[in-house]
Formats: sequence, C-alpha cells, structure tokens
Amino acid sequence: MSRTPSHPRLYQGIILLWFVIACALGASGRLTTLRPPVPQLVLIGLTVSLIAAGAAIPGFRVWLAGLNLRQIIALHVTRFVGIYFLILYGRGELPYAFAVPGGWGDIVVATGALGLVLLVPDLASHRGWVTAWNVVGTLDILAVVATATRLALADPDSMGALLRLPLSLLPTFLVPVIIASHVLLFTRLRREAVSPAP
Repeated sequence: MSRTPSHPRLYQGIILLWFVIACALGASGRLTTLRPPVPQLVLIGLTVSLIAAGAAIPGFRVWLAGLNLRQIIALHVTRFVGIYFLILYGRGELPYAFAVPGGWGDIVVATGALGLVLLVPDLASHRGWVTAWNVVGTLDILAVVATATRLALADPDSMGALLRLPLSLLPTFLVPVIIASHVLLFTRLRREAVSPAP
C-alpha cells in the first residue's frame, strides 16, 4: 500500500492564505459591521471545518501527524495575548468579565506551554504533564469563547475590540487553530498511550 502524500507546502500555503485573508478582513473594517451571532457562527464554522479537514483529508491528516508535540504546544505561546486583554480592560475597551479571567487564564496556559517547550526535553515520556496542560488549556479557551459569546449577545459593543485588528485575528484565525490543536493533542496522546512508539 502506498503512503498518502502529505503535501506540506500545500497545507502551509493554505494556512498562510487563511491568515492573510483574516488580516485583510480585519484591516477592511468589515468585521465591525457584523452583529451577533454572525461572528460566533464564523468562529464555530472555521473551527469545525478545520477539525473535520484534519479527520477527513488523508494528506492533511498525514501532515498533522508529522508535527511533533513540541511544535503543537509551542503554538500556544501566542496566548500571551492575554496580556493585551488586561491592557484593553485598563483602557476601558474590554469588560472585566472577559478581559481579566480570560487574560489571566491565557497567560497561565501560555506560561505552561513555554515551560513544557523549553524545560521538558522528552515530552512524549511526560504524557501526564502534557495531558494536564492540554485539559487546562482546553477548558480555558472554551471558557473564553463562551464568555465572549455571552457578553456579545447581551451587549455587542462591549466586545467590539474583538472585531478590530489585531484581536479580530482571534475569531477569524487563532482561536479555531488553538481549539483544533487541543483536539489534535488529545488524539495524539490517546493513540500514543494505546500504541507507544518502540
């Protein structure tokens, strides 16, 4: 049986194109005209599409399988964006209920990711630590999304900063990638626990 090609440049190019489109949409100001629940549906749609693509497209699945744990976890260092949440709360541009719990939660998860990436030489042999961090990270991002949705539905203007650059990249790019990466980590950890590498 021939191995399914992974086409790494193709998938890297698609992700880069997605990022460029997300930047262009944010810069255009069109996202600020969207009212709930449209931004929330966009986020859900992108997240589900990404997870489904990872499960259904053989080449993409092979490419994802080629990523090591360190690469996947390193992505979550971007969650130091929580510091910016706190800054915007201080300026009165984001509500406390979102910015402070979400900001500190993301900072904790990003710090944990940085610690795992820099201080744990063999992540595969410390599966328990990785799993614990992944559970905390997943709960944090889901809580952030749920809180943002609740506040936006109650008062769309209170969450307007999430529809302007740079934070518009969260619902249109980064959050779907973050959630999908948590799913990928759970899948990888489960498979490795069942079939550990020789």
